Amino acid sequence: MKTDLKREVLSAAGRPFAIVSTRWHSEFTSRLVAGARKALLDSGVSEADIHEYQVPGTFELPLACQQAASTKQFDAVIALGVVIRGDTPHFEYVAGEAASGIMRAGLDTGVPVLFGVITADTREQAEARCRPGEDNKGCEAALSAIEMAATIEQIKNKKGGSAKTSVV
Repeated sequence: MKTDLKREVLSAAGRPFAIVSTRWHSEFTSRLVAGARKALLDSGVSEADIHEYQVPGTFELPLACQQAASTKQFDAVIALGVVIRGDTPHFEYVAGEAASGIMRAGLDTGVPVLFGVITADTREQAEARCRPGEDNKGCEAALSAIEMAATIEQIKNKKGGSAKTSVV
């Protein structure tokens, strides 16, 4: 479902970002990483300012994201993974705990940690969310990371922004 929100493209030059992705479902997560990298590079982030880390699966994302954020070396951390529903309740545990942990990593560190985890009922749904382009969930998470980094900087510098104007 596409929203009507338009993003004003912000330069993210000079901003460092961490991408933490999973090896599990790498046929999908590799495309999420590619989407995130493209969005960051297109926004002026240099290759040297994109730091990639891998973890085994989605359940491990929160700890790695928290560790990356706690270094205070990154303006934002982008968590990328895929959880596909199966015949057991495993999906609910992994997806729910990952979402909660990723959110907590951002709240605990004060560094934006973006949730770029696809939760899908089928492989086809996962496939649709990691195709190249703006609908790629890695791309969406990276654009949100840029926006959140700029917003947090505005807040820290006590510079007001318009509630009706998008930062990115």
